[in-house]
Amino acid sequence: MTTILVTGGTGTLGRWVTARLRADGHEVRVLSRHTRPYAVDLRAGGSGLDAALAGVETVVHCASSPRGGDEQAADHLLAAARRAGVGHLVYISIVGTDRVPLGYYRTKLAVERRIEASGLGWTVLRTTQFHDLLVSVLGGLAKSPVLLVPAGVPDQPVEVTEVADRLAGLALAAPAGRVADMGGPEVRSLDSLARAYLRATGRRRTVAQVPLFGRTYRACREGGLLTPERAVGKTTFEEYLTQRFGG
Repeated sequence: MTTILVTGGTGTLGRWVTARLRADGHEVRVLSRHTRPYAVDLRAGGSGLDAALAGVETVVHCASSPRGGDEQAADHLLAAARRAGVGHLVYISIVGTDRVPLGYYRTKLAVERRIEASGLGWTVLRTTQFHDLLVSVLGGLAKSPVLLVPAGVPDQPVEVTEVADRLAGLALAAPAGRVADMGGPEVRSLDSLARAYLRATGRRRTVAQVPLFGRTYRACREGGLLTPERAVGKTTFEEYLTQRFGG
């Protein structure tokens, strides 16, 4: 039986990774800011991190925040993992970190590079956006009478439970470096995804495409968020919507 630490183990992805690994009979420690006995703020580090990593063979690093602090958190985690003799660190990243000049994406890429240079055995998986995130964004946009989306931007959402299955499998294998990206089964325009969301939730909104400007918008229009050659996900956006909202 392998002892595995999942950072962000109560989050959207981490809780599913934890469940998959425990179902396979492994000892899983959940690290998050508020979950005992391993309640640790990775951005601050501290002795609690060393205690959480004692005897751990593999770390699955799911903790992340678009509000900042990921690089400091990675530095603390990597230093503690080296002290503890961790053999394998698995990191979840995002398709497009090296193509889309968003601040959060640049941070994810910086963390990738820290892991690669850490001296630990490592595996990095990049995936496209989760269905859950897309629904959260569309839900916010749908508060207005007109649902505005960036014109001409494609997306390729993927089911988080399928990503969890992939991460759990990687955690139980040998360090593999940067593995093949994982994308959802369909490349879709944002306006078509917005209309599917409105149908599933029974909301009546006009969907309007708005042209934007700048390097980030251009990178997204050019497919920076996509990995069409790795459309290995099974669950479509409509299937996810049916599971979540019924219909």
